[in-house]
This record gives sequence, structure tokens and C-alpha cells, in this order.
Amino acid sequence: MAEVALRPVDDGDLDALFEQMRDPEAVRMAAFTAADPDDRAAFDVRMAKNRTTPGIVHRAVTVDGKLAGTIASFVIEGETEVTYWIDRSFWGQGVASRALALLMELVPERPLFARAASDNAASLRVLEKAGFTVIGSDSGFANARGAEIEETVLRLS
Repeated sequence: MAEVALRPVDDGDLDALFEQMRDPEAVRMAAFTAADPDDRAAFDVRMAKNRTTPGIVHRAVTVDGKLAGTIASFVIEGETEVTYWIDRSFWGQGVASRALALLMELVPERPLFARAASDNAASLRVLEKAGFTVIGSDSGFANARGAEIEETVLRLS
């Protein structure tokens, strides 16, 4: 099995991450994305903030040393949430599940929360396998779909 690891995001990752986060199929699946995935300036601002803001744990996900995506935790309205983005070429290989397990070791806060588009069965499966349970749903405007959609809210105690 491939080795999944987490490390700090470095400047050399940014071009590849930008490309990963503009993949049309991945953007549609994630749904709640940047307003314009092709806006490099906005991407760079967001990444700089993610990498320097206290309280955000932001890591590159690697598979056998190759960049496969990112994973992070952040505090919003007093609750710690997790989020991840795995390059489509690594989908279905357990990378997100392993990366989430590694992040949960780095982030001791509990409860942890997560959100996913309700029709994103793969991401919901990753979260539930990690012990997150569904606690409700919400709706919000999904930039990637140009519409209000339902998202599932999950918690790990």
C-alpha cells in the first residue's frame, strides 16, 4: 500500500495545488469552492492566509512523496472544522481516509466538525469511516454549481 503522509505546504506546492483545485469534476463534486477557481490571485491570497493564520492547521497530503492534495482544520464560529482536497487521480485509493486519520492525530480538539455536499457520497463515506456522525443538514450557495444546495453537517466527538 502507498504511504500517505502530511507535511507543511510549501511554496513549491502552489502551482500544482492551484491546478488540482480547478479540475472541473473535482470542483463540481466539492461544490463549496472559491467563487472563481481560475483566479490565481485569489488562490494565492487564500493559501497565504491558510499558511499563516494562527489556529489553522494546513498540510500537504503526499502519497509516496508525490503531492496529492491538502487537508486542514480551522476554527469558524468557535467550532473546529476539517476540510480536504484530494487530486482526482488519487480518488478511490483511501488517500483521503488516511490523510484525515493523520490530521485527527495532529488536531486534539474535539468535537471536530465537517461539511460536505449531501450528494458527495465519497466524501461523506470518508468522514463516516473516520467516526464522524451526521448531525444535520444546511443549505448554502455552492459556487461550483451556481445554486443553493444541501450540505450534510457531521461531528466527531
